[in-house]
Amino acid sequence: MSTRRSRTGIGIAAAALVGVAPIVAVPDVPGVPAAVALASVAQPGPLAEPAPPGPPRVTVAPPRGLRPGPAAGIRATTRCAPPRADAPDVPSGPGSVSARLRLDDVHQLATGRGQVVAVIDTGIAPHPLLGSRLRGGGDYLIGGEGLDDCDGHGTAVAGLLAGGPVRGERSDTPVGIAPQAQLLAIRQSSPSFDVPAPDGGRRAAGDTGTLADAVVLGVRSGADVINISEAVCLPAARAAQAGAALQAALRAAATADVVVVAAAGNIGSGSCTADGPGQVALPGWYDADVLTVGAVGPDDAPAPFTMPGPWVDVAAPGTGLRSLAVGGGTTGGLDGTSFAAPWVAGLAALVRERFPELTAAEVVDRILATARRAPADGGAIGHGVVDPVAALTALPARLTPAPEGLANIAALVADLPGTRPAAGEPPSPAPPVDLMAAAVLLAAAGISVLVMRRRPRRG
Repeated sequence: MSTRRSRTGIGIAAAALVGVAPIVAVPDVPGVPAAVALASVAQPGPLAEPAPPGPPRVTVAPPRGLRPGPAAGIRATTRCAPPRADAPDVPSGPGSVSARLRLDDVHQLATGRGQVVAVIDTGIAPHPLLGSRLRGGGDYLIGGEGLDDCDGHGTAVAGLLAGGPVRGERSDTPVGIAPQAQLLAIRQSSPSFDVPAPDGGRRAAGDTGTLADAVVLGVRSGADVINISEAVCLPAARAAQAGAALQAALRAAATADVVVVAAAGNIGSGSCTADGPGQVALPGWYDADVLTVGAVGPDDAPAPFTMPGPWVDVAAPGTGLRSLAVGGGTTGGLDGTSFAAPWVAGLAALVRERFPELTAAEVVDRILATARRAPADGGAIGHGVVDPVAALTALPARLTPAPEGLANIAALVADLPGTRPAAGEPPSPAPPVDLMAAAVLLAAAGISVLVMRRRPRRG
């Protein structure tokens, strides 16, 4: 379980833009025997390695945050063909995600109005349920606005975060947690493109350097919240150099009072393993500056694929989800921590709307303090499962999370009041990365950054 301290008063520092790691793509749920994998993390043997040290203190200049432009030598590896939409058979009733998160009650309190959320992903395709709230931020692959999505991943993430019904739509269409938030699309990775690798071969387009620049671009574009549904796992000894650019960008975002939310990663995707005490997951390792999200199933138990670690802060629904599809309509069968993260990013937008006086650090503290505690989880869900209603109603406005979450959040939760307070460069040489939805590697040699993607639909 995460033992993170209160983020209030986070210090200001910066880091160097050096040694980047390319981003790769692999399936979200690779079929790893989850029970065994999680047990090996939750119950290490007597000879288990010690937990990896925390990231080093950063002392140098932050990254530049270049405007996106076409990557040098980029080419399409497959025809752009995102998953097709299917019938909107959105589950309803007590077990649905909407009911579990109490979205009807939540939207009486806040809807995300006035908040800008940057989604750094595979792009976001225009959709009727996003409408004019979607705008392009940039494309680190081929240049442009980031409003193309060859993979469907970024569009699905955006739908969970901010999809909203429009007049005349069916009542069972998916509604995101922050349906009136503004979305900023930034494309920086895709399994559908590759670039020249240092060894003369090809590697996936996008790396931790472009991810770092994308974070800074989001900050400079006015984002209040940034969602990163990607993760990279690597040995702790390599993380300081390979992740320095990303660490710098995250620190710059924290300094600028932006909430950054990231997926924890999926066991078995790329280099992420459940029994690797010497490995760390980025961006989550930079715990002071990012809110890291694991996935739970319908019973709020950790999903079998969710990547555990001391940097995991909270969890949200991440199995059997339905969201928006490229070209209109919806698609289902979505599993992964990629799809848990946007619930939390959207919640951060709601908290910022309802409590505009709170800093980014205080917003995060509030989400942690109001999370529902859960049984022993092997470090998979941190402070617990997010409780949006509690996060929007608990008093006082400024909360300090206990190391293991609050024992009795009900004592803090008030009755629902029903009212609201009035151009890019070629990526640097580095190891590979992962996009999690189709079994495709996006990166090159060494590390592995994952974009948590949808698994193939069963049946």
